[in-house]
Amino acid sequence: MAREAVWISGLTASYRDAEEALERLARIHISRSSIWLRVQSWGARFQEIEHAARERTLALPEHWQPPSRQQVPDQRLGVAMDGFMVHLREEGWKELKVGVVYDVGVRLAKNPETGEQEPQAQAVNPTYTAYLGGPERFGEMVYTEARRRGWEQAQDRQTIGDGAAWIWNLVDEHFPDSVQTLDWYHATEHLTEAAKLLKGENTPAMQRWLNSRKTALYQGHADQISCELEQAAAEKGGEVGALLKREAGYFWEHQHRMGYLELREEEWPIGSGMAESGGERFQARLVGPGMRWSRDGVENLIPVRAAVLSERFDAMWKLAYTSPPK
Repeated sequence: MAREAVWISGLTASYRDAEEALERLARIHISRSSIWLRVQSWGARFQEIEHAARERTLALPEHWQPPSRQQVPDQRLGVAMDGFMVHLREEGWKELKVGVVYDVGVRLAKNPETGEQEPQAQAVNPTYTAYLGGPERFGEMVYTEARRRGWEQAQDRQTIGDGAAWIWNLVDEHFPDSVQTLDWYHATEHLTEAAKLLKGENTPAMQRWLNSRKTALYQGHADQISCELEQAAAEKGGEVGALLKREAGYFWEHQHRMGYLELREEEWPIGSGMAESGGERFQARLVGPGMRWSRDGVENLIPVRAAVLSERFDAMWKLAYTSPPK
């Protein structure tokens, strides 16, 4: 009964929903406060298991020589990271960092420009980890999950994210040999902002400039876009010039992560939808109307939610059930 109450709490959108689902589907009446108490107890055990796994991973040798392609079949893995805000009582809004480890698969998809079906890389078989706190511990957690999935045995590896500095600092620390990819959607958002500054918002000139520079960006010319914006910043000066200079710096800093045409040809995803989708799935449980969490309350629910989304709740429960409590 406790197992099912904890599982359904990680699946549904609220403790009220968990209470109603147990009553309606299983004719089991457990008050939402009792369900909450069980989640606090077992969620804390889940955290202990994650901590032990992290300690074991960090104790392993840092460097690993992956097997040759003759020894193991090709495996392609990726890591994506993102963050969103959760409201804590007495603390306000705090960032929950979400990491996704995924296999890279190739499926037929419609090309929006040609309308034809063609092979495109997609993230499949995602597993999740999340942490309410600073990047250092979160990075260790994502690294642990990636290593559990066989990161170092994989022949090809990718990391993907938006322009947040903490993401790329963690990539440099834990995943330095990966193919780094800046999310296409975020890159085009910055390009749109630059177009507004250069040509005026919602003007035909803005749309023409944006369309042509999107093509250039996709073809791998982020450095040229940066130089163009740098020159325009010097000509315009003032506040607009300062904003254009900032956008120029963005494309210059991340140009080595923006080879989208080459990434497509090598069958890598170019969007971080898997991380944003993962964040949305955590948000659906943690950022409902009027939700205000105690820190312990949300920290004990997070590993339960992650286990449910990763489809390994039963394995985590078995470990928690058989491990001696501290």
